[in-house]
This record gives sequence, structure tokens and C-alpha cells, in this order.
Amino acid sequence: MRYEELTVTPKRVLAIYAHPDDVDVACGGTLAKWAHNGAEVCLVVCTRGEKGTTDISLLDDDVATIRGQETDIASSLLGVKDTRMLGWKDGELVNDSHLRGELVGLVREKKPDVVLGPDPTAVFFSDHYFNHRDHRELGWAVLDAVFPAASLPKYFPERGFAHSISAALLSGTLEPDVFVEIAGSIDVKVEAVLAHKSQLDDNPDAARAAIRSMAEETGKRCGVRYAEGFRMVGSLKLS
Repeated sequence: MRYEELTVTPKRVLAIYAHPDDVDVACGGTLAKWAHNGAEVCLVVCTRGEKGTTDISLLDDDVATIRGQETDIASSLLGVKDTRMLGWKDGELVNDSHLRGELVGLVREKKPDVVLGPDPTAVFFSDHYFNHRDHRELGWAVLDAVFPAASLPKYFPERGFAHSISAALLSGTLEPDVFVEIAGSIDVKVEAVLAHKSQLDDNPDAARAAIRSMAEETGKRCGVRYAEGFRMVGSLKLS
């Protein structure tokens, strides 16, 4: 399957992900490219990421602090000037009115053209991995927040004036239909992922190679060297 290339740079972008390193893995190359081209990018990390460790001796607050610092470094590398840490408990995201209300408020505040988030319909990847429940819960919450909630004034009226986005781009999808070419930002993506040192083993070269390999594999399917693929919901001018 060959995707359509998304070459336009949106003016305002809101990227909403569950854990501190999710965005860099999912769409770091795209956000870096758009930020470099002048887009106003806001990154939202919903959880503290405090459970993202195998070291039982570490306190939750210490892990959350480390992961927050890593997020700041990665966001700076991507060129993201507005990063929000919502502070929900890791592993406990629920698509309820509390989370949706917070996301609606962010959509109405930032007024993005495009919202990026995880594809909640992507559950099983081959026979060795299935999607984290936080990704699935958040994916549905993002979709429910952008439509109909954020676009209709009687949903969460206390969260500001209604705003309609042009499109949602869902990453980590099994049904991609658009791609962004990231040859010029692959190095930044790699460094942003590697900034999350607490999530890596002692072989950063292997991680670096894996990140490039994934982008290269997507690129092959798209006819370019490196790419990130998305499922687009809505309508956005491609070029």
C-alpha cells in the first residue's frame, strides 16, 4: 500500500500522548519538521510515567521527576516550545468525562489545525506485542474530545469557546493512509528518543539503529528514505 504524502505544514499543532517518550517514537520527526518550518506545536503528555521502570527501589515521584526532565530535553530538541504534563497516573488513564474535559480545554485553548495521538483501534501488532491500555484509552479520549465535544459549545461550556480541527493524525496505526517524509529531521528524532535515557538499556547504538530502521521501513513503503505514517481522520490539504 502506498500512502499519500502530507507536505503541508499546519499553523497550529496539538500532539497528545500518554507517556513521556511516546511522542518522540510516534511522530518526533514530523513535529521537528513542522516546528522547523514555523508551526506552533504544543505537546501534551498525559501521565507522569512513574511506572516506567523495572527498578522497584525507585520512588514513584523520583521516576516521574526523571521522566519529566527527559521530556523537557526531548521537547527542546524537537523545537517544541509548549509542553504540558497533565500528571495522570501511569497505567490508569480512562476515557471518562474528566480526561475528555481536560483535552477539550486544551483543544479550545490552542485552537490547532491538526491533533496527533495514538490510534486506539490498533491492538495487536504481529504475534509478539499488543498496544498499551493507556494508548488505547487515550486514543479514544482524543477522538471523543475533538469531535464532537470540542466543536460544540454545549459540551464542557466551562472549558472555553468551541473549536473545530481540520484533521486528526493517528500514529501507531495498522491502517496508515498518509505519511510525512522526515529525512531532514530523522537525526533530531533519534536524539529526542535517546533523551529518554531511563527507558533505554546500556546500548544506545542499538536503539539508534532501531529508530532509523523503523523510519526507513516506513519510507520504503512510501517511496522515500525516511518517513512516519499516520491514519488521517478528517480533511487536510496534503500539499
